[in-house]
Amino acid sequence: MLGGAVLLCTVQANAQPPAEDVERQPIIVTAPGGAVDRDDALAVSGADIASAGTPDLLGALTRSIAGVTLQDAQGNPWQPNLVYRGFVASPLQGQAQGLAVYLDGARFNQPFGDTVAFDLLPEAAIRKVSLLDASPVYGLNALGGAMLIETRTGGSDPGLEASLTGGRFGYREASVAGGFAKGDANAFAAFQYGHDDGWRAFSSSTLYNGYADLGFDAAGGGLHMKLVGADTDLTGNGVAPVELLAADRRAVFTWPDNSRARYGRVSLHPWLALADRTRLEGTLYAQRLTLRSVNGDAADIEGCEEEDAKGLLCLETVGGDDGEEAQALLMGTGGDPISDMLGGEGYGVLNRGRTRTDAMGALFQIVDERPLPAGDNHFALGVSYDSSRTRFDTSVELGALTETRSVAGLGAFIAQPDGAIAPVSLVARTEYWGVFMQDRLPIASGLSAEIGLRYNHAHIVLQDRIGTALNGRHSFRRLNPGIELDYATGGGLTLRAGYAESNRAPTPAELSCADEEAPCSLANFFIADPPLKQVVAKSWETGAGWRGSAGGFQIEGLLSAYRTRNRNDIQFVASDVRGRAFFQNIGSTQRQGVELSLKASRGGFTAGASYAFTDATYRSPLSLSSPANPQADQDGEIAVQRGDRLPGIPSHSATLTLDFAGKGWSVGGDMIARSGQYLLGDEGNDNGRLGGYLTVNLRGSIAMVPGVSLFAELRNAFDRRYATFGTFSEVDEIELEEAPGASDPRAYGPGAPRRWYAGVRARF
Repeated sequence: MLGGAVLLCTVQANAQPPAEDVERQPIIVTAPGGAVDRDDALAVSGADIASAGTPDLLGALTRSIAGVTLQDAQGNPWQPNLVYRGFVASPLQGQAQGLAVYLDGARFNQPFGDTVAFDLLPEAAIRKVSLLDASPVYGLNALGGAMLIETRTGGSDPGLEASLTGGRFGYREASVAGGFAKGDANAFAAFQYGHDDGWRAFSSSTLYNGYADLGFDAAGGGLHMKLVGADTDLTGNGVAPVELLAADRRAVFTWPDNSRARYGRVSLHPWLALADRTRLEGTLYAQRLTLRSVNGDAADIEGCEEEDAKGLLCLETVGGDDGEEAQALLMGTGGDPISDMLGGEGYGVLNRGRTRTDAMGALFQIVDERPLPAGDNHFALGVSYDSSRTRFDTSVELGALTETRSVAGLGAFIAQPDGAIAPVSLVARTEYWGVFMQDRLPIASGLSAEIGLRYNHAHIVLQDRIGTALNGRHSFRRLNPGIELDYATGGGLTLRAGYAESNRAPTPAELSCADEEAPCSLANFFIADPPLKQVVAKSWETGAGWRGSAGGFQIEGLLSAYRTRNRNDIQFVASDVRGRAFFQNIGSTQRQGVELSLKASRGGFTAGASYAFTDATYRSPLSLSSPANPQADQDGEIAVQRGDRLPGIPSHSATLTLDFAGKGWSVGGDMIARSGQYLLGDEGNDNGRLGGYLTVNLRGSIAMVPGVSLFAELRNAFDRRYATFGTFSEVDEIELEEAPGASDPRAYGPGAPRRWYAGVRARF
């Protein structure tokens, strides 16, 4: 509801169009309440997404919005963590998801862990993406704001376009999209294929995405049916020790790390005029997501030292007497100890997981727009319901580390009696109810209030299909208010100030992995079921926007200052068992900062600059487990003080974009700069930071014949060596052939080297 933008949106989303334009302007819900606060939203259009040639949503966000940072925690270009104002939208379990994401008005956060899988989105079908600040009406996860994704229709985007791209490291991509409108009927479809061999070893990925929309838009109502499908096979081999990267930047630590997804979604979007100024809008959806993953990891498993356990394997943990390692017999699924097969060392594990989630939901709202003495009033009252059923199964197979540090299965499956490593079979059911109201109320000339109110109710049921340890029922509820005052002073200047509350409920993943004594891995969740508290965020924001002209340039600018305090925040904390961790409430955290953006255009020249300062800190002292941190005590614990910075979040971010379009040609480029950040696992800020970076990207195109052009892009033009993500990893027990004797526990997610892309694009 409160926000900063590169592009200032002056047209109210879902506003009632003039009667003669209704057929050309279909009404499709984009978010609860009608997104009346888009006047100060950050936004990228479909043209921005395709400006470099091939559709690239994440690239468009980072080059346009300084407040958006991508972290290569997985090492896969389609699976980054998106960080905005210190809040995360990520495809990875274990990340605290702080952004609510809507696809055409329906919740897109996957219900199992509230994750956001960008690889499932058909980028060629996206019409617009908006980032809005915290507002209660956007429901669960909107702690730092909401991302609204709108897809294209035959009415909004008639015509045909296609692109074919190739590039360095075996990159190839093809996309085709087209739509038409005839009378009240319209249709649009898009298909996209991508493949990347990966610039790092053993890192190839392939994905297919499809989209279709069939619509009917008349003066008194309309209906759209949308279909989304994806089939992806992605490899993300994650971080690597710094000494290994110094010897060979393409090297990976352990592998395989692969995930395969199949996704299908169908949604209906009806609207009906109830009166001249009142209408009923709706969104209904059903979807299925199936994920299969295999992750090869190092493990603290070796031959037992005790005389009576010779010939057997033991699992080592930190925190024995005087900080020494403690050993426990490694047990198999049949209840028997596992024999030593490799002479006492060289072991790893293969974490295998399968998740199938069926979800459905609906959102209905009544929207009334009518003139009042001080201006037009927009009022929305609605209800939303989202439900899901997830079947999760996982196993952990003992493996042997090969010469290339891959993990080859040995056929023995691990089941520790204490649950530290064990198979899991779980069914999780979720139900999320929301009742909301939003009103843009004109108070006086130039002065208006945006008032939001929402009641959230979450109910989660867990059913253990092996035993009873995971069984549980959890309910969370909260009423969240919000208000923003906007004042247009004249001369294109607007001022605003507001307050909002929002909350997120613990996910099934978090609730089932919240026991320090029974941790889990990112691929092996759900060991125990202690309670977690819901996270509540309270946000303040003020800012100003300006639109005008100077020296023949059309100029837009926006300034925002904000502060968000999270109560009972949840964090994924490392365990004393290698590769395992658990969730816990960590007290209060705070994100505050300033954002500034400017955009100027004249003729074919366009320039944009943005800067973001983010101060993200812990506000409660606590002790956390971080056994790989070199500053941890003998029990593997670190102390976090009030005011210590949250890891993984750069304090300073800046972007600069320049483009010039001539007759039949265009050139452009951008600079992206991010300051340093603390490593994940260094919540106490006791070690050095990951260094900052600045990268330069160049692009250009030239028309060959009308409607057909060649394009090229050069990313990281100066071939900078940098990293976007860092943590700690235990390397002393694994021999690195490329870096003998390596002992530095730091591990980075390296940024890609210089890469080129070239292709052909056609538009008719």
